[in-house]
Amino acid sequence: MNEDAEVPVGRLVRVFIKMRDYRDKQRKEYEAKEAALEEQMGVIRAELLKACETFGANSFRTDYGQVIRQVKTRYWATDWSAMHDFVKENNALDLLERRIHQTNMKQYLEANPGKLPPGLNADSHYEVTVRRT
Repeated sequence: MNEDAEVPVGRLVRVFIKMRDYRDKQRKEYEAKEAALEEQMGVIRAELLKACETFGANSFRTDYGQVIRQVKTRYWATDWSAMHDFVKENNALDLLERRIHQTNMKQYLEANPGKLPPGLNADSHYEVTVRRT
């Protein structure tokens, strides 16, 4: 590489790695603090749920804010093959999220050149990866 550039490439790599290390350290510190806060907030949420049960209410107000109790439901499949069959049989594509699996699409297009799905968009650009030596 050309080390005679305005800013030597080696220096750019060194600074980049230092910045990445600092960012990673900051992220770990933040995640540790966040986990502790989430744990404490979980204890408070449990107490507020008990208060809703005690009051026999799904919501109540205080001078500091409102508490609302609601049912949250999460769905997932344990048998994806059966789920895919169900979706096909019932023409229920809207049961799935609208997101393309990036790796699978890349493999499909490589295996089927010229067979583009209608409405497919793609964006390609160069990226730089920096590894420590």
